[in-house]
Amino acid sequence: MTGYGRGQATQGAFKASCEISSVNRKQSEIAVYLPRELESLETQARSEVSRCTARGRITVKILVHTEDSGASAKSHINFRLAKTYAKGLKELAHELKISGELSLDTLVRIPGVLQVQDASEMAERAWPAINDSLRQALEGLIKMRTKEGQHLAKDLKQRVSTMRKAVTRVRKAAPEMVIKYREALRKRIFEAGLNLPSATDERLLKEVVYFADRSDISEELTRLDSHFKQFDECARSEEPVGRTLDFLAQEINREINTIGSKASESSIAKEVVGLKAELEKFREQVQNLE
Repeated sequence: MTGYGRGQATQGAFKASCEISSVNRKQSEIAVYLPRELESLETQARSEVSRCTARGRITVKILVHTEDSGASAKSHINFRLAKTYAKGLKELAHELKISGELSLDTLVRIPGVLQVQDASEMAERAWPAINDSLRQALEGLIKMRTKEGQHLAKDLKQRVSTMRKAVTRVRKAAPEMVIKYREALRKRIFEAGLNLPSATDERLLKEVVYFADRSDISEELTRLDSHFKQFDECARSEEPVGRTLDFLAQEINREINTIGSKASESSIAKEVVGLKAELEKFREQVQNLE
């Protein structure tokens, strides 16, 4: 399913913006793009996305800005601590009457003045803003995909309704196959100049019974009814049903093909062609469904 969402959030010194877009795919594919120094957060971001989506190619682009110049560096100076130490050392030198200048080298060697910030620390500080913007974007994406899903569901229901009507017509025409076969058989015997058997002739009855058994499609029609009921259940579900409907379409196709191979009646053959055409449209739409 297609969709788009965006979000922005600020947490502490970090401001994050996120854009998410999705296009149709049979399986789930998630691509997350983050600033190089925050790539360690890809797994967390991917987990958030996969929790809300089941199918489609999802592209996530995240940008992060900070007003703290030290936040994006691997190391930074704690100026407040450095000034405190410098003032204290000068006062100490004056109090003890010790001569000498305080060097920069001495100052940065004092623990805590020069602070090294590793990537994991920065990622930890940036994640709250990223997560908030990501969730906002996901909400927008889901809203758009839900709207598309409603349109798809309406179309699928119409497809199933059309197939149901065709199956009803097939069920009505099925008994006529045996009657027409019996009459056609008697006609061929007559045209061949052979003695026309009576309606109760044992040989004729056996042939008709054999044909009736071979061309019986009652089981296939019953299974189609069951598949249509399963579709109704999926249509009422609040959970993703795309893969379920994909499998259901395969089963419906199997039953339609079996009916087509068994039925010799022209009216049924015509309905089978229509069923296949409608099912193909159904399957195309299901590929786009979550």
